[in-house]
Amino acid sequence: MSTSSQLINKAVEQLSRFPGIGQKSALRMALYLLKRPDTEAMELSQVIVKMRTEIKFCVKCFNISDADICNVCASPSKDSSIVCVVKDFQDVLAIENTGQYNGHFHVLGGLISPVDGIGPSDVRIPELLQRVATGEIKEAILALSSTLEGDTTEYYIAKKLGESGVKVTTLSKGIAVGGELEYADEMTLARSIRNRISLES
Repeated sequence: MSTSSQLINKAVEQLSRFPGIGQKSALRMALYLLKRPDTEAMELSQVIVKMRTEIKFCVKCFNISDADICNVCASPSKDSSIVCVVKDFQDVLAIENTGQYNGHFHVLGGLISPVDGIGPSDVRIPELLQRVATGEIKEAILALSSTLEGDTTEYYIAKKLGESGVKVTTLSKGIAVGGELEYADEMTLARSIRNRISLES
């Protein structure tokens, strides 16, 4: 999609890279920004730059955070003996929004995928095993998507944690096979957490 302005065209090209944003939507966004006061456009650009340069990964669980320790790990009301293992930050948000989970998290940042050359050391499984080795964690809930990669990762972690004596559970199968956790509705996800299943190594 081309306009009479190369600057607008470049803005559309960049905005259309966002997930779910096509060129028409990107053009509407660009034209909307063009009509807004300069201060609004500057605020948006500053927020984006600050987000990219200042957001950190929690040193304990690898969740996104404004500080070295995220608000979940820092909360005294959270049960640090339970850790929920998830693929990404969106999964943390989805589970927190259910109101049914009161433990900590561990964000892997990906899933094992031999086809893509991604092994256990390429995601944060070694860091999870180090956390378990401290003896503080009593239960690990594997909240991974019901995909081939999710099942492979779940099996590997369950086998490794089974050697440590930690209780390993997984979400009950209210999540559709092949479905990503972040897209599950809150009621289904809450039920899956409450009815989690023990895994035997």
